[in-house]
Amino acid sequence: MTMEDCIIPDWPAPSTVHAAITTRRGGCSKAPYDSNNLAAHVGDQSEDVQANRVQLQQQLQLPAEPQWLNQVHGIKVVEAETDGQVRTADACYSHQSGVVCSVLTADCLPLLVCDQQGTRVAAIHAGWRSLADGIIRETIATFADPAQCLVYLAPAISQAHFEVGIDVLEGFYEGAISPSHCESISAAIRPSARHPMKFHADLYALARAELTELGVTQVYGGTHCTFAEADLFYSYRRDGDTGRMASLIWLA
Repeated sequence: MTMEDCIIPDWPAPSTVHAAITTRRGGCSKAPYDSNNLAAHVGDQSEDVQANRVQLQQQLQLPAEPQWLNQVHGIKVVEAETDGQVRTADACYSHQSGVVCSVLTADCLPLLVCDQQGTRVAAIHAGWRSLADGIIRETIATFADPAQCLVYLAPAISQAHFEVGIDVLEGFYEGAISPSHCESISAAIRPSARHPMKFHADLYALARAELTELGVTQVYGGTHCTFAEADLFYSYRRDGDTGRMASLIWLA
């Protein structure tokens, strides 16, 4: 992996905040995980995953091994540590320099968060269930002032390729914060033109809707599609057996 194999967020984060998003390029994993798979739970050879992780740390000059999470599509948020332990949660945060927050995805929406002062960062894994249940609001609550937060929406599946059932609509409406939030949810989910009782959900728009309700106005990113850009990204919905990208953020 080289720096050309990563995406560096284009956002006005403070100089103390560093962030990067890996692609599927530049690693040593074999098909169907080719080539830069960073997940240890998908069936890839453990030695290849470890080699990719070591390379990641070296190429990005990470100050420590990332805080890897056992992601369960819940709403638990934990403080990231450098002790090498894998923690069960779907988001992590830190206010300490040299601690790397990370999440792994292959269609779900990763969000990177920092404050304007450059004193706190967080990484969020937002699949539709955790997004509907409130993983974003739980993470933003670890910051002193939502209005001072900057959020970057890292690559996820686009609305065109994310067909869902009625249960997804119900989940988002049940978790709505206000009537205006309900309206924004409606605007982010459209009926399928091909399948009755199916819908296309826009994860980026759903995240933006929640962030707006929370008072977060500085939101960036949200332009990629993991499903459509097969040369750049893993996609579970497209491929089934596949690897995972990492979205990372840390304080210098």
